Amino acid sequence: MRVAITGSHGLIGSALVRSLSGDGHQVVRLVRAGSDRGPGDGDEAVSWDPAGDGPRLTGVDAVVHLAGAGVGDRRWSASYKREIRESRVRGTRAIARACARAEAPPRVLVSASATGYYGDTGERIVDESAPPGDDFLASVCADWEAAAEPAREAGIRVVHPRTGLVVAGEGGAFGRMMPLFRLGLGGRIGSGEQYWPFISLTDHIAALRFALDNHELSGPVNFTAPEPLPEREVTRVMARLLHRPAVVPAPAFALRAALGEFATTLTYSTRAVPAALTKAGFAFRHPTFEQALASVL
Repeated sequence: MRVAITGSHGLIGSALVRSLSGDGHQVVRLVRAGSDRGPGDGDEAVSWDPAGDGPRLTGVDAVVHLAGAGVGDRRWSASYKREIRESRVRGTRAIARACARAEAPPRVLVSASATGYYGDTGERIVDESAPPGDDFLASVCADWEAAAEPAREAGIRVVHPRTGLVVAGEGGAFGRMMPLFRLGLGGRIGSGEQYWPFISLTDHIAALRFALDNHELSGPVNFTAPEPLPEREVTRVMARLLHRPAVVPAPAFALRAALGEFATTLTYSTRAVPAALTKAGFAFRHPTFEQALASVL
């Protein structure tokens, strides 16, 4: 296949590029105008402006749209919250319109979303049929997914991976937490009773490849392992596998003081399960958190 990818230099994007290229597929990196990040060796790059008309998609079989301002990269000021929303909504709309107007439209658009769509669901198990939450990230995810409507209206199959926390050695939430745990400074966050939906980076890339190839998969798809855990259990497994104590809890009020409004999301409970992937026959290599963490250690 010839696959165009936004966000190709990020944690997930770079791993997807390696996977596709390694199997002989042609990757087109969609690089933001003015960015100093060009193609990798042997890759093709096409410039695009998320606030404009989108890239020219010529001879592309599939598009994977992963770009957007990092949710945890900076403290949430009013201006950065606007950037989080606008980078996703405007960028997705531009990509969807580019797909729709292509002379030979791509067969599928995989456009990222997140389990933040559900908000704080407590002990309740949620699959893709659950309604959106009522907080900031939930509203962002709902608008993010809706922005792909031009592609759907053009008859293109659209898949929205609602991604949980990606377990990786570097990058993402766990990549940031592991150095603290290695120093013996890890501990539960808030009460520790909140469920954290997770997925190993290996399974995430495999699920993206599965979504590209499976013609019956469309709409929202939870990219989460089958067994979400309470955060206290996540902490316990990390401490055991890293051979370090985890006795320094991070109270909710301290997180709020350090991280601002973003800290609230770390104490949310989202017990999301991958109903759509399971029904479609996807096989997880790392269904448990212990397997996911062991895979990157």
